[in-house]
Amino acid sequence: MTADDRLDLPMVGERQSLREQVAHALRAALITGEMRPGVVYSAPVLAAQFGVSATPVREAMLDLAKEGLVEAVRNKGFRVTELSDRDLDELTEIRQLIEVPTVSRLADSSRAEEFERLRPVAEEIVSASERGDLLAYVDADLRFHVELLSLSGNAHLVSVVRDLRNRARLYGLSQLSERGTLTDSAREHLQLLDALKSGDGKAVGHLMAEHIGHVRGIWAEH
Repeated sequence: MTADDRLDLPMVGERQSLREQVAHALRAALITGEMRPGVVYSAPVLAAQFGVSATPVREAMLDLAKEGLVEAVRNKGFRVTELSDRDLDELTEIRQLIEVPTVSRLADSSRAEEFERLRPVAEEIVSASERGDLLAYVDADLRFHVELLSLSGNAHLVSVVRDLRNRARLYGLSQLSERGTLTDSAREHLQLLDALKSGDGKAVGHLMAEHIGHVRGIWAEH
C-alpha cells in the first residue's frame, strides 16, 4: 500500500474493545436497576465515572439504542426505555406466535445430538441463576434460545426473535433473583431439551408457551 492509498482511520481494536466494555457495564447497570427507566443519562457524565472519553460511551449507548434498551434525547443524552404493560403484552404475544410453533416443529428424537449440544448452555443458565449472576444469565439465556431457533434454518425468524428478546429481557430479573426463584425459570430450559429429544411436539409446545408466559409474569412483578 502506498502513502496515497493509506486511510487515516482510528485503531478499531482498541476502540471496539472499550466500546464493548462500556456497553457490558451499562447492561449490568440496567439489569440491576441502577439505571432506571425514564431517567436521562449524559454520556460525558457517565464517561467521567468510567474514566474514559465520551466517545466510547456514546457508541455503547447507540448500540443499546439499536437493541431498544435506551433512546437518544436530543442534546441531553440517553433515556432508559420504559415499557408499558401493553408493550410487554404485545411483545409476549409476538414471541408466542413465533416461538411456540417453531420450536414445537423441531421435536424429533433423531435430532437428539443437536439438542444435546445445547445442554451445556442450558446448564450455564441454571448455574448463573444459582449464583445470582444476572449478566451471565441473560447472555446464556439469549444464546440458548437463538441457537435453538437457528435449528429451524430460518435466519430472518431468528433475527426477529433476537430483537424482541433484547427489547424486554431485562424486566424483573433482579427481583426474581433476590427472591431465589430465578432458578425455577432457568431449569425450564433443561426440561425443554428433554421434551425435544423425546420427539413430543405437543409437550414442547406446552413447555415453550409456559416458559414465555412465566417470563411475562416476571415482568408483571417488576
